[in-house]
Amino acid sequence: MNGRNDARADGMGRVYQASGDQHIVEHHHHARDWSGPDSVRRPAVGRAPVALRDRVEVMGRLRAAVEPGVGNRLYVLHGLGGCGKTAIAHALFRHATGEAGRVGLWVNASDSASLRAGMLAVAADRGATDGELIGARGGLRPAADLVWKYLDHSDEPWLLVVDNADDATILRDDAWLRTSPTGTVIVTSRQAAAYWWPGADLLHVGVLPLDDAALVLRDLAPDAGTVEDAAEVADRLGRLPLALTLAGGFLAHQVIDPWTLADYRRRLDGEAGPDPIELIDQGAAVGGGGDSRHLTSRTWQLSLDALDAQGLAETSHLLRLLACWASDPLPLMLLSGTELGPDLAGFRVESALRGLLDHSLTELVPSGVRCLRTHGVLLDSVARSIPADQRESLAATAARLLLAALPEVPDRGAQDPHVNLLAPHVIALLRRTVVWEAGQATVEAAANCVLRLVIAVHRSGDYASTLILASKAVELATQRLAADNLTILRLRQRVGRALFRLGRFEESEALHRNLLEECERALGPDSPETLESCLRLASPLANLGYAQDSVSLIQRAVAGRTRVLGRMHPLTLIARKYLLEMAGFPEMAAAPERGEIIAAGPSLIVDCRREFGESHPFTLGAELNYAFALSQAGQSDEALPYARRVIVGYEQHYSSDYPLTLSARTTLSRILGELGQHEEAISQAEVVAEERARTLGPTHPWTHIAAELLERYRSRQNKDE
Repeated sequence: MNGRNDARADGMGRVYQASGDQHIVEHHHHARDWSGPDSVRRPAVGRAPVALRDRVEVMGRLRAAVEPGVGNRLYVLHGLGGCGKTAIAHALFRHATGEAGRVGLWVNASDSASLRAGMLAVAADRGATDGELIGARGGLRPAADLVWKYLDHSDEPWLLVVDNADDATILRDDAWLRTSPTGTVIVTSRQAAAYWWPGADLLHVGVLPLDDAALVLRDLAPDAGTVEDAAEVADRLGRLPLALTLAGGFLAHQVIDPWTLADYRRRLDGEAGPDPIELIDQGAAVGGGGDSRHLTSRTWQLSLDALDAQGLAETSHLLRLLACWASDPLPLMLLSGTELGPDLAGFRVESALRGLLDHSLTELVPSGVRCLRTHGVLLDSVARSIPADQRESLAATAARLLLAALPEVPDRGAQDPHVNLLAPHVIALLRRTVVWEAGQATVEAAANCVLRLVIAVHRSGDYASTLILASKAVELATQRLAADNLTILRLRQRVGRALFRLGRFEESEALHRNLLEECERALGPDSPETLESCLRLASPLANLGYAQDSVSLIQRAVAGRTRVLGRMHPLTLIARKYLLEMAGFPEMAAAPERGEIIAAGPSLIVDCRREFGESHPFTLGAELNYAFALSQAGQSDEALPYARRVIVGYEQHYSSDYPLTLSARTTLSRILGELGQHEEAISQAEVVAEERARTLGPTHPWTHIAAELLERYRSRQNKDE
């Protein structure tokens, strides 16, 4: 009688039918020798785990609750669907009935009919008479009172498991949930709100640690791959026990062409075959039954249906919006103070979020920045079920919220912690828009979110992350946008700039050269992106020894921006600042225009002070480039005051290991060395060499330059001594 729709008739002709996970329902006879239904003596679980992994702390507490003489205990195991609450209850049930010598009673509480039938079966098991049961069924006496009368007077200690109690109201309405000195009660529920469980000890059940999650896969499919392979798949599945069980069962029971764990991982990543959620759910056919609780694509819909029944339909919309982003911690400020689309007004966001939290569909993350975290498999499952006609609007809303949170012009230096937290969500949204085949405007909005993020990360000095983010964005966005799309071009420029900062000059030069050609062809010779490409190509060329070519490109950018934007526009001043830096490169020593460029330095500094102020980083940058050019032209005495002023200013604006600060310190060290102030020159060079090696690595060209400079000054000092 193991079906979701099993039904039996009692002697009065009534039919009692269970739903949810109650595989065996009440079966009552009027015969005097009937000893009670078998159903409540066996856990109604679809597939017990081979071994219960992790859960050491919670199992320790629960085992203590079924020791001899212990009673009046009520525990609620709460958490996200699929986290293994029922598996823990099942393990305790086996321990209680085997080693602890208790009677085990198991009741399904997924709906009021199943709960009522199961609890009356408990009363029958504990000795209730036919007449008492008939009276309770007919409403002639309180059914819950009858059940607890016989539980209280049981001549054997017992453990009562009330499973799948996701709708706490059906337990409260008829006072089904009580305690008794003769036994212990365990409730499993997705309902996390403490006010539903007065007097209970609440035990949260989350996902497994990575090592234990990998062992679950190894338990079920020991020959499918290595421990490392299992860990990769487990991590991709978010360490969710339900998903791990389904994946392991699927791998263990393939016959024709068995997959390895590596094969499974590739398919999870979308390289071939069905989408990830469909792939995971294929494991339900192996001993999992047809119940929706055993399907990742459906298990959480039960919670949403319950919220709809409570008049909180907006929770579904909020969860669909969350599915546009990633499973990483999401700053709550993203959801505050604004409308979240036509189906979720701003004043309803709080109640929608509370509904998701109460039903364990998301959780708050304790940290310095208040965040939500929603499981990745849940988000993927929700995302695939969103109707096609709603996806565009949701993605557009998600992009709008991210754009509002990301700074349009981020500061240099230390990065806002909110920005760091938004990184995975920005990439996840772009991926969703591509998979959903959203319109161009929505994909562009998502790509612009990445562009803002990339600029912020670049300005914080994290060039490795900049490269990863920008490259991934280009890879994704070009699936829906043309190669000469403006946002694509800007993202590619950021890839080239990151390559340059990471010391990969040849790659940066090749990319920027290609970009310059594309911008000239698609946008014209004087477009902002074309002139920007001139500047960005100039940097790797100069570091590869082609300073004269670099100067020509920068002069083109200066002329173009002056013509289009004016001499005092910030973008023109940037180009003029770059030109001044080029005058300091050794290859420019014999160039006829070098003197003219250096002579224009004071004018540039005056213009920057007028536009930005004396202490602005932009002004300091112009002064640093002027100091560099002067020192390389043999005018170190004039350069020194500028270099010292820049160091003070940069240390006020940035950290000591920020790239601009280190560049300024390098210039100061060079100037001091040329002036014979070896001790201070060495002191400055030591800081640069140490920080370059730490932040850029030992193989970076600038690390080598810093080390060579330090060695040179030490040698000079030794000779002088």
